[in-house]
Amino acid sequence: MVISVANRGLRYGDGLFETMKYCNNNIVFADEHFARLWKGMNVLLFQIPKHFTPEKLTDEIIALAKKNGHDKLVRIRLTIFRGEGGLYDPVNHTPNYCIETWDLPGGNDEWNSNGLVLGIYEKAKKNCDILSNIKHNNYLPYVMAALYAKDQKCNDAVLLNNAGRLCDTTIANIFLIKNDTIYTPALAEGCVAGIIRKHLIHQLAALNYNIIEKELTIGELMNADEVFLTNSIYNIRWVKHIDGKDFGNRLTQKIYLTLLPTFS
Repeated sequence: MVISVANRGLRYGDGLFETMKYCNNNIVFADEHFARLWKGMNVLLFQIPKHFTPEKLTDEIIALAKKNGHDKLVRIRLTIFRGEGGLYDPVNHTPNYCIETWDLPGGNDEWNSNGLVLGIYEKAKKNCDILSNIKHNNYLPYVMAALYAKDQKCNDAVLLNNAGRLCDTTIANIFLIKNDTIYTPALAEGCVAGIIRKHLIHQLAALNYNIIEKELTIGELMNADEVFLTNSIYNIRWVKHIDGKDFGNRLTQKIYLTLLPTFS
């Protein structure tokens, strides 16, 4: 693929993406990923042709994974972007796209017994608006937070919204546990509408766990008993340490073991 200098994805970050896991000839949570992608394309005012369907993309993803020799556990990135044009005069609103695949190491979603180390990135905040919950290509707050995490020798970094409250991390949604109640930032707080986030909330509610979506402060984060992250590649990852504070994992590990069969 050759991308023109006039490409709106390159010029303006005009597009969105999905990161998915492919395992045993199956895209895990495929329906949920494509539903989020289609919702995002509608938010960004793409004009979607009738032939551009989840089935078409699934066939192309599987074909590329096989061509690349990735046939066991695979990370997929599907990027959608608008074509050429200036800010006010796109040539058209049809989705252009590219697909990438990478092998994942065996056991990538096993329990991370060493725990993650996180930092808190405060220099760039995430806005709470119609774009907040989709995985759009204008990703600079996450890029800067990831650079900060690398500089601080952390595994990941927590992002804040423009009110200074918890949003998510560079690659995951965040959950806190306090007195056996589980908390996560509400979608109105600007976090990405994560596939595993949604799955976990529904599963835990069905198992009669007390789970609450709300506004969460840095103080509540640092006062938590346990912290964990979720995303489509690793499912659940325990956080051991944030800014001088260590966290336990009693309930997090129980949740991980309980829900593990539901992640594939």
